[in-house]
Amino acid sequence: MNPRLRTAAIAAAVIVIDRLTKTYIRSQYTSWDVTPVIGGFFNIVHTENPGAAFGILADSPSAWSSMLLVAVSLVVMAILGVMLWRPRPASSQGLGMQSPGLVSVGLALVFGGAFGNVWDRLFRGTVTDFLQVFFGSYEFPSFNAADSAITIGAVLLLIDLWRTRHQHHTEHG
Repeated sequence: MNPRLRTAAIAAAVIVIDRLTKTYIRSQYTSWDVTPVIGGFFNIVHTENPGAAFGILADSPSAWSSMLLVAVSLVVMAILGVMLWRPRPASSQGLGMQSPGLVSVGLALVFGGAFGNVWDRLFRGTVTDFLQVFFGSYEFPSFNAADSAITIGAVLLLIDLWRTRHQHHTEHG
């Protein structure tokens, strides 16, 4: 499959999964309904997050915070879009990256997730979160499919960065 087509398909799949899951949660759950899936570890819960990741700025009364979140998200998406879809010189070999495929998948996941959350923020004013995880007594902030894609994409990018640096140190002593 053409690498650009694969990248677009991954981003589109994340967006579709995100839209479908959020629509389902909003239609089937009222706010703060909880369905235990794995007792004491994992629940489905309907929350609406007016802030950024992990509820940052959620309590800010200013409309500026919402506009700031949308603006930052759009800038990040524009940068990711350029990184994903710009023509690459054949000599760049992924622009010095260990695995251009890993980087493309990571960037596509982050792009799709960012798109899903910015869509909510633009058209609903909040982001629908519904996955709730506990580690012992610690409750991780609720999140959604878009957040999961962003996290997985970021981990893939970090793995590539680590592999690239590790290879560089091995080659140069």
